[in-house]
Amino acid sequence: MPALSAQAADPAALRDIAALYETMSREIGKVIVGQQAVIEQLVIALLSKGHCLLEGVPGLAKTLLISTLARILHLSFKRIQFTPDLMPADITGTDILQDDPETGRRQFVFLRGPLFANMILADEINRTPPKTQAALLEAMQEHHVTAGAQTYPLPEPFFVLATQNPIEQEGTYPLPEAQLDRFMFHIQVAYPSRDEELAVMKQTTGAAVPELQTLLTAEKILHAQAMVRQVVVADHVFHYAADLVRATRPRQPGTPKFIDEWVSWGAGPRASQYLILGGKARAALTGRFHVTTKDIQAVAPPVLRHRLVTTFHADAEGIATDAIVKKLLETIPEPLAEAAARV
Repeated sequence: MPALSAQAADPAALRDIAALYETMSREIGKVIVGQQAVIEQLVIALLSKGHCLLEGVPGLAKTLLISTLARILHLSFKRIQFTPDLMPADITGTDILQDDPETGRRQFVFLRGPLFANMILADEINRTPPKTQAALLEAMQEHHVTAGAQTYPLPEPFFVLATQNPIEQEGTYPLPEAQLDRFMFHIQVAYPSRDEELAVMKQTTGAAVPELQTLLTAEKILHAQAMVRQVVVADHVFHYAADLVRATRPRQPGTPKFIDEWVSWGAGPRASQYLILGGKARAALTGRFHVTTKDIQAVAPPVLRHRLVTTFHADAEGIATDAIVKKLLETIPEPLAEAAARV
């Protein structure tokens, strides 16, 4: 296993991260077939201290992928199955009354809920009422939970991966746009190719049980997250990211005409921040010490797809947010400084 360098700003340390990512991909590949784009986006979010919402039909190994990632990273992992009767205290924890055997007095003791883990799988988050959704999202934002008058910090790193099923909408409570904005990435988990599906069949119907190697501890992940923050971003990349996000907002000066037709509300400043952080993490995964516009373009779909509210006109024509983001990337010109550098 490559060792992480002690110098946070050392380019060699970022190359160590890139080597670790290659090793992680091989380890995950022992259990998960394909899904390389999903794996890359999960690792980018982890290094950026972001949370992810995964969407895909049942049976695409979303839960298995997340639990496998937790195992190779040596992180504590809890799965919470979200149901209509789940209450906030069921996930955050609650005060219980206990007898003190030494004094004979009763006192309240906080019983920690399943949120107290490094990696949380919030399975089918849209099946629980808004009150419980809000409790999870508050923990995601603040990295602590409150019970009574006491505040309890959550373990670091703290990484929430929520899943939702796009084809079963009866009895669900869809996340409001303001709550969706708390997720760094909205990751689409697609069907496998024919070759990948054949490999899944062969790999999962035999007797062999893959042995996974533990690659990183929580302390080293925190160190890697700090190093990612040191990746250099040039001014023209900042401007490009800002131009992309600002172009999603309808009825603003310079907004493309198709945005006015297809988008009711565009992305806020949090999208700009996540484009830069995601670009930094992606650069680190490839061993680079600087972000390019290609990094911004690569992370734009998972950052923007859940932050655009489409109009009735777009819905009627079947125009999804992914198509809008794709057209936006084709429309917004790259900065001249970087375009000239590639000539």
